[in-house]
Amino acid sequence: VQLQASGGGLVQPGGSLGLSCAASGISFSSYDMAWYRQAPGKGRELVAVISGGGLTNHGDSVKGRCIISRNIARSMLYLQIYRMRPEDTAVYYCNARNNFQSYWGQGTQVTVSS
Repeated sequence: VQLQASGGGLVQPGGSLGLSCAASGISFSSYDMAWYRQAPGKGRELVAVISGGGLTNHGDSVKGRCIISRNIARSMLYLQIYRMRPEDTAVYYCNARNNFQSYWGQGTQVTVSS
């Protein structure tokens, strides 16, 4: 199983960013797919999740500024964050989980700074 996240980088406050996660080795539509993030010195927190059935949920810190989506045919997971803030700075991780297993990608760094 591989989860390859990409799209991180430096963003100015107020800007937007798109992240992608390419999944392989899993039956993509059978898994809940999620983005988590971990800021320096803090625990890992949920950013957004899309269930195998397509239902979405977002963490309180990004609610209203974030869209999670997927392309089942391409086994791709996406995240768009708008109106970014310095506190969005973190390593962003892609996660795939079902009732039995949980897989993590390697993470991509996002830095929000002027």
